[in-house]
Amino acid sequence: MENEALASIFTLTFLLSIICLIAGLIKPVLFSRFSGNVAPKRKTIALATFGAILISFMGVVIFAPPATVQDNLVLTGNVQQPVEDKANEIAGGQGDSKSEEHEATVIPASEVKNDSTQPQQEVIPADDLFSIASVVDGDTFKADINGAVKTIRVIGIDTPETVDPRKPVECFGVEASNKAKAVLSGQKVRLEYDPTQGELDKYGRSLRHVFLQDGTNFGLLMIKDGYAHEYTYAVPYKYQSEFKMVQKQAMEAKAGLWGDICQSATAVETPNTSLAPVQSDGSGNCLIKGNISSKGEKIYHVIGCRSYNQTVIDESKGEKWFCTEREALDAGWRKALNCP
Repeated sequence: MENEALASIFTLTFLLSIICLIAGLIKPVLFSRFSGNVAPKRKTIALATFGAILISFMGVVIFAPPATVQDNLVLTGNVQQPVEDKANEIAGGQGDSKSEEHEATVIPASEVKNDSTQPQQEVIPADDLFSIASVVDGDTFKADINGAVKTIRVIGIDTPETVDPRKPVECFGVEASNKAKAVLSGQKVRLEYDPTQGELDKYGRSLRHVFLQDGTNFGLLMIKDGYAHEYTYAVPYKYQSEFKMVQKQAMEAKAGLWGDICQSATAVETPNTSLAPVQSDGSGNCLIKGNISSKGEKIYHVIGCRSYNQTVIDESKGEKWFCTEREALDAGWRKALNCP
């Protein structure tokens, strides 16, 4: 303990001597009170302080424990050389950078990619796969998303219509719907969000690119085999160039809907007879509910729709009652998606 105390005294003396050296060289008059009010020369101050520095340094080395000596030597070096040579600093920095760069390039063996020239099949994590609940038509289906059934509209394609009550069944629409059912029914798919298209369409359907478990792009498949048109809504989507290229190939091959059966001027569209009959009670009151959603969308519900009983009509808000679906369609309403 006595040696440590002496080492501390010598360390303090060492530091004070350096401070005195600097102060005396800058302003010698500060030491005039120690020399009969006469400012000593800088040379005299330098000799005196250097002597004190040397003696105190030796005291630190002699009395300090080994670990403390090493620490004090580091401190001494830092004090005596407050500013390193710039060239050495730069060289040291480059060395550190190279060392860090070398360390950054170390990659765990499990993350090393296979650089083989053989094409690698995309591996889709099981957590990203969602079960198909039902297929609506060629470009729309319902999927179980974490326990909730949501309607998915495939981005980038449009298949001939089969279920829209406002339109007749279009040529190759049944074939396109059957193709989608054959490919998707009972399967699991990966759904990819495209920020260029947004989350939902105007009907509240989730917009997604769809991939089968083997990595096949479902939309691309439907266009390639002639079951769908390439479809761009407002702004280009992620795979637009690929879809357009495949559609050109399908047109040249006269695949599916590009064949003579649909391109012929005599192709006849089948009328859609899915409109419900007149719905009214015995007193002449219409029973089809023309609701207006919180987003301002006009949606009608017929008896049998899942939301029919929960839907309340407020005529003061512009909502209406209709006796036939044709009246609702002509007035600008569309049928609810949860209707049979």
